[in-house]
Amino acid sequence: MPTHHKGICLVGAGRAGLIHGRNFQSQVPGFSVVSVVDPSEEAAGCACDELGGARSFRDYRQAFDDPAVHGVVVVTPTKYHRDIVVAAAAAGKHILCEKPMAMNEAECQQMIDTANKNKVTLQIGFMRRYDASFLAAKEAIDAGEIGQVVMVKSLTRGPSTPQPWMYDIAASNGPLAEVNSHDIDTVHWFTGSTFQEVYAVAGNYRCPEARQAYPDFYDNVVLTGKLQNGMQGNIDGAQGVGYGYDARVEILGTDGVIYLGDTNQGGMMYANRSGNKVQPFVKSWTGLFAQAYLEEDRHFAACILGEAEPRVTGLDGLNAVRVVAAGNQSIAERRIVSLEE
Repeated sequence: MPTHHKGICLVGAGRAGLIHGRNFQSQVPGFSVVSVVDPSEEAAGCACDELGGARSFRDYRQAFDDPAVHGVVVVTPTKYHRDIVVAAAAAGKHILCEKPMAMNEAECQQMIDTANKNKVTLQIGFMRRYDASFLAAKEAIDAGEIGQVVMVKSLTRGPSTPQPWMYDIAASNGPLAEVNSHDIDTVHWFTGSTFQEVYAVAGNYRCPEARQAYPDFYDNVVLTGKLQNGMQGNIDGAQGVGYGYDARVEILGTDGVIYLGDTNQGGMMYANRSGNKVQPFVKSWTGLFAQAYLEEDRHFAACILGEAEPRVTGLDGLNAVRVVAAGNQSIAERRIVSLEE
């Protein structure tokens, strides 16, 4: 147990922010949330009440002035990430930034450079790398259990309809960023490489209200491509599917295959007089990766204490953002896009 107490500043008091907040408040020994920043006074106030004793701020710069803050967890819309992370790094705070890392490669690079210059940790929130089944798959790959990896197929489909601010692809980078950042990182991690070229197709199938004002908006996307090391990657993403939260991976090798992703809520199945078998489907990402979020937060704590190096770096975040940009360009221009372009 660390002797010195370390304070966390939570920037963004929404659903995802509170997952990190609760973890640091009660499940990461020696750490607690000392401040919450949110433009909504109500959201910040509610979070502070729940997290007990945290101070509420509208402006993150004021919060970063507090010497009691050792680490900053950034859980805001993507377009604010760069400014917040640069300010936190300049204030000498260690940073855990949720995905997508930033809006474009230049912003990512600025974040990395500022963190390096100020000698602080910059960890990106690809929490699937902390999931027990994903770690077991990585071990199996590294042990040669399926021979050489040939192809990694990863999908994420969310039940809820996109928020209206996501309709503008220029403002949100679309589902490739919001939903599939995790899948892109998964492909990079399991292949040990990065995408070299991609081809993507997309369409709006579930959001008729967005069609007129945002003809470019898509809620379903398929991206496929070749990795630098010759392996293959395939990603599919969807928003508003309704049936549940669906995150699955298939890793095909020269000698075998690995399947990841349990879609059964609680692993329970039943049958009744109708003769139909029923398996409740996972409804939300919050439960599915709860333990992974906790392990991620604990690892960030170890980084703050100087006991570990980030498992997911700024470069990993930047590489995913590059693929999002190439994928969106491929959709718009209807062609294969090389990441060397």
